[in-house]
Amino acid sequence: MNHPKESATVRGGKTHFVQEIQIREHRLLSDEPPELGGGDKGPNPYELLLAALGSCTSITLRMYADRKGWPLESVEVRLTHEKVPAEECGGEAGDRTPMDCFTRKIHLEGPLDEEQRSRLLEIANRCPVHRTLHSEVRVRTEL
Repeated sequence: MNHPKESATVRGGKTHFVQEIQIREHRLLSDEPPELGGGDKGPNPYELLLAALGSCTSITLRMYADRKGWPLESVEVRLTHEKVPAEECGGEAGDRTPMDCFTRKIHLEGPLDEEQRSRLLEIANRCPVHRTLHSEVRVRTEL
């Protein structure tokens, strides 16, 4: 299956950790918070990853509900990321191996019945970014 090739350009310069991001016609900044030596000029890289997962989740739910004609009025996705022992994020009991744990809480507005809400929860796990995070990923790096 062919998918469109996504691209982004990121430039760092003289402003310490500030990164200028160009995606199509959109420009944004990324930075680190002051406690990590940054100037807090934009979200940090993990926050951008959370935003990608949250927006993909919300868009996927909207598309599905619209296609089904369901009365979904709005979606709010709240996300956190932390490094914790595996056992604290669904791993086996006693597994203290550090792992990245994303927590996603979804709030759905609208007169949806329980079956629709349950189905939307299943669909949330099918958003492309969620599937990418759960797949084997390789990063090719070139100079």
